[in-house]
Amino acid sequence: MKLRLLFLRALSCLVVGCGSPDPNTPAQTSTTVRVEFRGALRKMMHKGDLSSRIHLQELAGKKNLYALGAVAGLKGEILILNGQPFVSRIEDNKLHLSQDFSDSASLLVWAQVENWQQIPIPDSVRHYAQLEHFIAAAAKAQGIDLNSPFPFMLEGPPASARWHVINWPEGEQEHSHAKHKASGLQGVVEKQSLEFLGFYSNQHHGVFTHHSTNIHLHVKTSDNTVAAHLDELEAAPGMLLKLPR
Repeated sequence: MKLRLLFLRALSCLVVGCGSPDPNTPAQTSTTVRVEFRGALRKMMHKGDLSSRIHLQELAGKKNLYALGAVAGLKGEILILNGQPFVSRIEDNKLHLSQDFSDSASLLVWAQVENWQQIPIPDSVRHYAQLEHFIAAAAKAQGIDLNSPFPFMLEGPPASARWHVINWPEGEQEHSHAKHKASGLQGVVEKQSLEFLGFYSNQHHGVFTHHSTNIHLHVKTSDNTVAAHLDELEAAPGMLLKLPR
């Protein structure tokens, strides 16, 4: 009987593992977050295709929804945080925000995230390229597959955040990232509490990230006066990275 019990214990160790977890082994995420998208940057840039790919109403009611993208026709920016939309556009050369699902998008990427885990951003991480590297390293340490896209958030007051809201002129056929930024309003927010939503992918260049980066971010001020595409970021001590739990 004793030998039989020892055999069963050994078998269970082979199946489920025995002993304490190795603290150096990355944690496995308990939930796989599915990232979905419609539209592609390369179709806008190379073919001038600014047509609607999805109406936001199709996503209304989805729980724990986080999304970013561009209004159809490149007539504004879209940000959705926990199911609440913030759609920005230029009217009379001023930034106007609406908070409903009445628009459609030429590009949209989204995911549903029920729980987030917070990770302090080291003081040494200051610039955009450093931030991209840190996001990848932190995600890998949490067991997130870097070959699959995932959402992330940033919170806190950065030293500065440079943004733009696109307002593409109808009929213009020549596209570039510089012309997209110049077509609408641009601004800089300094030392104010901000929320950022981003998506990381090393597999979707020219789709929902540009070719030179693995991340695409939008930003919103706490008073809801600005919601825009993020162009540049200088982080500051005390900022947080949030990853899906």
